[in-house]
Amino acid sequence: MKLDPQTMDFRDLHHLLAGAIVPRPIALVSTVGTNGVQNVAPLSSISIASVMPPMVTISLSTRRRRAGEQKDTLRNILASKEFVVNVPVTESMALAMNLAGAEYPSHVSEFAETGLTPIPADLVQAPMVAEAPVSLECRMVHMLEFGELPSVSTLIVGQVLRAHIKDEFFADGQLQSSRMQAIGRLLEPYCRTRDIFDFKVEYTL
Repeated sequence: MKLDPQTMDFRDLHHLLAGAIVPRPIALVSTVGTNGVQNVAPLSSISIASVMPPMVTISLSTRRRRAGEQKDTLRNILASKEFVVNVPVTESMALAMNLAGAEYPSHVSEFAETGLTPIPADLVQAPMVAEAPVSLECRMVHMLEFGELPSVSTLIVGQVLRAHIKDEFFADGQLQSSRMQAIGRLLEPYCRTRDIFDFKVEYTL
């Protein structure tokens, strides 16, 4: 089977990319609007852009019905230049994560609708998610847009200003990610990370 992306529509291209690049980590990205409403949304398009300086990327793809129509997360980030990446989504957070992905009016806080707990960050106005093993306070440093209306994707590059880690997931000077029971995203369903393995091979970095 060979597919030509130039002949595919948005839905088919999404299914191709999201179905091939798996499993994808899920982040809860929290922001605050100019109206003061705290927002949190699940994103499964997050990656590490750089280690030094520490940079992460998030991508927000949307089909906009009208020019200028944006999701709350993107609009809040562009206005404040700040956000928090709360990772990973754990099995105990799965239901709240799923609820956070629903469409809510801009005056409604997903924290109130999902039961997730907002707590103050140190350096940014956006709240952190108390239930998350790790919260990364970020400041936007770059924004790139791809595509044309109505299908537009926005890539946000954020510099990590501070990391907050729950004590139970940090030992011997490093994260204990195998303890987190993180979940990942496939095309539509989700997956667990309970069945893990390692290679006893030493590599030189």
